[in-house]
Amino acid sequence: MFKLIAGPCVIENEEMVLNIAKEIKDITNELGIEYYFKASFDKANRTSIESFRGPGLDEGLRILKKVKEKYNLKIVTDIHEPYQANIVSEVVDIIQIPAFLCRQTDLLIAAAKTGKLINVKKAQFLAPWDMRNVVNKLEESGTQKIMLCERGTTFGYNTLVVDMTSILEMQKLGYPVIFDATHSVQKPGGKGDATGGNREYVEYLAKAALAVGAEGLFMEVHPDPDNAKSDGPNMVSLNQLKSLLIKLTRVYKAVQ
Repeated sequence: MFKLIAGPCVIENEEMVLNIAKEIKDITNELGIEYYFKASFDKANRTSIESFRGPGLDEGLRILKKVKEKYNLKIVTDIHEPYQANIVSEVVDIIQIPAFLCRQTDLLIAAAKTGKLINVKKAQFLAPWDMRNVVNKLEESGTQKIMLCERGTTFGYNTLVVDMTSILEMQKLGYPVIFDATHSVQKPGGKGDATGGNREYVEYLAKAALAVGAEGLFMEVHPDPDNAKSDGPNMVSLNQLKSLLIKLTRVYKAVQ
């Protein structure tokens, strides 16, 4: 069964995070999906300086550790600075490298040296074959525990497009490729002081990615996306997740 990395964009509060984790775990257990809980302790690349960033490293990791222990879940979170790698590795199972930072050599080296699985998002400005250099940096730093993630490509102003052949191109690098179904429908900076998006297209892009052969999906999920503190326009509503995953499971099984 495919892997699903899912959770809220950012940790807004402990109660919400625990509730989302439990509900997604229940859904994925029922459907037989391999599930990893994801949330960010800090959104360091928000459009506006006024935007909510999260609880910070210490408090964020405390909450993620509680999710891990209470629900026996594997945890994913992203880092933005090299010093965070070792600290985060004490809690998480997958360290995620944000798309904007995927060429930051020191960040990649620090993540690789933790020995954790590294999920690297392809930058919006890179061709899929350019990820060879990212992979080389990680391999030369001592790891082959790598996943690559397609999340759309910049197309003019405030717009992303997805070339599904990107998944096939990155698979040639020898590592699993997952598809970020929610960030791929973003309108970066499209609201002036925040990012917009079209969540109505998440289902269709996710189906296409699995049909092409992606090994997993990344989705940001929230109980009330319209009032989320980050990435609301492109997040999947928690109450619609089960029906969506049922459809996606059918596609995955058909392809396999």
